Amino acid sequence: MTFLDRLARNCREQPEKIALELLGDTPGTCRVLTYGELERRVQQTMAYLMARGVGPGDRVALQLPKCLAFVYLHLAVMRLEAICLPLNPGYPPQELTYFLQDAAAKLFFADRAAAKRLEANLMNLPDLQEAIFIDCSDETQFETLIDGQDPASGAAVPIPQDLHATCLMIYTSGTTGRPKGAELTHGNLTAQIDALDEAWGWRSDDVLLHVLPIFHVHGLIVALHGALNAGATALLLPKFDAEQTLALLESRRCTVFMAVPTIHKRLLDAPNARAVDLDHMRLITSGSDRLPDDLFVANQETFGHTLLERYGMSETGMNLSNPLHGERRVGSVGLPLPGVEARIVDPTTEQPLPDNEVGEVQIRGPHVCKGYWRQPDKTAAAFTPDGWLRTGDMGLREADGYITLKGRAKDLIISGGYNIYPPEVELVLAEHPAVEASAVIGCPDPDRGERVTALIIHKEGASATEEEIVEHCRARLIG
Repeated sequence: MTFLDRLARNCREQPEKIALELLGDTPGTCRVLTYGELERRVQQTMAYLMARGVGPGDRVALQLPKCLAFVYLHLAVMRLEAICLPLNPGYPPQELTYFLQDAAAKLFFADRAAAKRLEANLMNLPDLQEAIFIDCSDETQFETLIDGQDPASGAAVPIPQDLHATCLMIYTSGTTGRPKGAELTHGNLTAQIDALDEAWGWRSDDVLLHVLPIFHVHGLIVALHGALNAGATALLLPKFDAEQTLALLESRRCTVFMAVPTIHKRLLDAPNARAVDLDHMRLITSGSDRLPDDLFVANQETFGHTLLERYGMSETGMNLSNPLHGERRVGSVGLPLPGVEARIVDPTTEQPLPDNEVGEVQIRGPHVCKGYWRQPDKTAAAFTPDGWLRTGDMGLREADGYITLKGRAKDLIISGGYNIYPPEVELVLAEHPAVEASAVIGCPDPDRGERVTALIIHKEGASATEEEIVEHCRARLIG
């Protein structure tokens, strides 16, 4: 049974249960949607899209903020065997043009507030048949637009069963050249959701407070798809606010919360942090960036919860996770999820390395994307002949299977023949009382090849000399 099959079953079997609540800017203002209403709106949206000629394989781009229209369109596009292309609303017009042109998008949906800024860049896209601007400040506007559509037209379309068909395209960050569209299939999404359902114990009585953007894997697949797949309720907060988030977690008796380290830091810094009772919560995760050790500890001390850190990427969704039941190891991204294989290899020979040696993390499993959109050369370069994805992330595996990341392969500094991993130096710098933040890079050196260079932001009211910083690092890194 695919993710879309399961969602349809939930809508059929529990039509009166609340699926989504889009929370307003002020207490008491929200838009509530049951599973039955969600199914009807998605079917109407399917009819709306079919009237515009959308069919299997067509690309439909969404540059929308977190709103119900995004959810309707995203699910409807996938139900029609078309390909959903979620885009960051913050992309400037020139970058947006690249994505639409590269994907050969047929339809483009955006916020009406951005129309004047974007329209000129949409003029010379031969594949784009229509750009549709939605008033995202008024949730009823899109619903009014589709109200004339017969949901039976959408209901008559069979749920896709071709697991190899692409249904979602997520563009990578483009650290090497222009961004690439990772093609995720119905099979990829289903394998990902099944693995997380087993690993994290999703339940139909879960209440997720959703504070993440929904144009990327973390917010869209891991959080939103996870809740809908389980038949749970998701509270959608359009804009993150630390005090409001803590109040909602407590008052709405939320059981699941997913965030990035920056959000966890802001929650800990909130004035009401220590007064909040979160004993009812069962799962709080952290991802999309490395969780600093001090945040891991501070969360335990302040909220009484041990954050569950995990590791994923655009091409795969989640790969590794600390366990729901068992040791959540500080600094580690945990163990392979069910159905996922992970190994550490020598970046040059691609031979597996012994435990506790740093190498490239490679991933294999049914959740891994089938390749990059219309870029066979880059697809071939990303995979080994036997199907392992070269992640470009460096890490080590401990004897009991836990994996710790050590930065990106391209960030590796080789100085005097020694491999130096920037995150290790940055962790030491973070221990200095005068350091607020740091970034470690390699700079050319005629003698050693590269020299380690640290860019440092001092804490307010504090400072340290270069000599003091160097001595601090030397004592901890060299001994």
